[in-house]
Amino acid sequence: MEGQALGKDQAKAKLNACIEDGVVTYSRHFREELANDDLSMQDVLRVCNSGAVTMAPELDIKTGRWKYRIEGLTADRRRVAVVFTFRPGQAVLITAFERKQII
Repeated sequence: MEGQALGKDQAKAKLNACIEDGVVTYSRHFREELANDDLSMQDVLRVCNSGAVTMAPELDIKTGRWKYRIEGLTADRRRVAVVFTFRPGQAVLITAFERKQII
């Protein structure tokens, strides 16, 4: 099991540092979900940069790593969530999805 979970601001800062340094990997599921929700990497990068980690971290029982979710708006004002985790020296984007408004 991984150590202590990061705080929301720490997780966002570490994610963006990994993006800036080019040490990000993408799961197959992440790439499939981008296509399913008609999202681009530009959308994801915008959400990661300007969004907020909205939920407490969740421990993934399969990997023993903490998962985080960041939410924000794309340029065309769609609310998108990106789930990510960290491996030593890199961020891993697990999935992304559009958060539909429930009325």
